[in-house]
Amino acid sequence: MQAAQSTIDPAEVAKFEAMAAEWWDPNGKFKPLHMLNPCRLDYITAQIAAEFDRDLSGDRPFAGLRILDIGCGGGLLSEPMARLGADVMGADAAEGNLPVARLHAEQGGLEIDYRHTTAEALADAGEQFDVLLNMEVVEHVADPLDFLTACRRLLKPGGLHLCSTINRNPKSFAMAIVGAEYVMRWLPKGTHDWAKFITPDELYDLLKQAGLSPVDRKGFVFNPIAWSWSISDRDLSVNYVTASLTP
Repeated sequence: MQAAQSTIDPAEVAKFEAMAAEWWDPNGKFKPLHMLNPCRLDYITAQIAAEFDRDLSGDRPFAGLRILDIGCGGGLLSEPMARLGADVMGADAAEGNLPVARLHAEQGGLEIDYRHTTAEALADAGEQFDVLLNMEVVEHVADPLDFLTACRRLLKPGGLHLCSTINRNPKSFAMAIVGAEYVMRWLPKGTHDWAKFITPDELYDLLKQAGLSPVDRKGFVFNPIAWSWSISDRDLSVNYVTASLTP
């Protein structure tokens, strides 16, 4: 049992449990995720549709796909996946997030299997998925390689792993920590630890070490003039996302 908990950082879990009730408040402490979510979903849905040959204009295009949203929080990604027809499990190490997620899904008429568990525990139990959403989690775990290895074990052959995180450089410190936590006060001070941020090259190397094959990476870029996010082929300087496949 201890091995299944190895990558959990209790201090990181406590940060998000303290904010759990605000997950679905678009102007609350998770405002940055609400703003970013449409951009994240554009990337996620396009990658899944391409990999599994699904028509996004159809009804419930992800029907038949089993998707794990690891570090699901309040369900900001789990719910759209369920609406698209997927069989969705949302897992989070912060138990306080799950009653919020379950209630919101119930209110929306969605069936989502929310569990207080870890990637390691699910892998040890033999769970298997077609797609794993690993969004804004890897910078909060104690051992990124062990965590990503557990994620790879959870994927079926030909499975798709989508992982986003924050680059580590002076710009990301200025924007993700000074800007988001101190200037805009979008997030409580101390939400992020700059030393835990991971560069795109470092993440690609970790993914390969974990047994995954990276096939794509894009940047999520915030425009303070338009007050909106967009996907960039070149600008991975702060927020970015990767797509990887299992052999």
